[in-house]
Amino acid sequence: MAEVETTRDGAVLTITLNRPDVLNAFTADMHRELVGAFKEAREPEVRAVVVTGAGRGFCVGQDLNEFGEAARDIAGRLRRHYHPTVLAVRELEKPVLAAVNGPAAGAGLSFACACDLRLAAESATFVPAFINIGLVPDMGGTFFVRRLVGTSRAFEWMTSGRRLSAAEALEWGLVSEVVADDRLAERADERAAELAALPTRGIGLTKRLFDHAETATLDEQLEFEAQLQAAATETADFREGVSAFLEKREPNFEGR
Repeated sequence: MAEVETTRDGAVLTITLNRPDVLNAFTADMHRELVGAFKEAREPEVRAVVVTGAGRGFCVGQDLNEFGEAARDIAGRLRRHYHPTVLAVRELEKPVLAAVNGPAAGAGLSFACACDLRLAAESATFVPAFINIGLVPDMGGTFFVRRLVGTSRAFEWMTSGRRLSAAEALEWGLVSEVVADDRLAERADERAAELAALPTRGIGLTKRLFDHAETATLDEQLEFEAQLQAAATETADFREGVSAFLEKREPNFEGR
């Protein structure tokens, strides 16, 4: 059985972590399949991606049964398996929405935070579990959590290991919406369809700009904005958007 499953509904690709018996804990095989799934997401027919977990969990991080074998070369393991997964999310110039359906812990929390948007079920929880076993955050956790909630709060939370409820995650800005458990998949599909109907290239370029801004000076960011704005004006969706505005009608964006 595949550890990662993909399904497509129109322009939305859903990627499902598929180890429900262990709350979708990461393995090396799962990372390889995730990278493959994000390669599938590059197809032009795909204009938005939903990532979720099978069963009652999103992802609880590394499978500790496999971790025992890897502890002697943990840095190498991160570089070989975890880093390509994070980079696949960030390098995809399309919106990636995490539908957090249950516990997101350790690297599973980092993975959710690497996505562009997060929706949470009411029963979802967020646990920076690294410190609980004497480890530091990985899979980009220190980068993405700090970016979402601020340095001081991120440090306090990630060094406490405290379980955060979905309601608290919403209050902190970690997630953008909380919905009833039985409505999460439906709401994620709705939100992804909304994103898929927008100018895909414009969203992808905006994603690149926000990532670049993390380390850029103002002058560098202004220059990068100018370059990508020029690229945006070359898209069919820009021409459609201007035409629709002048003709006082709703635009029909095609993601080109």
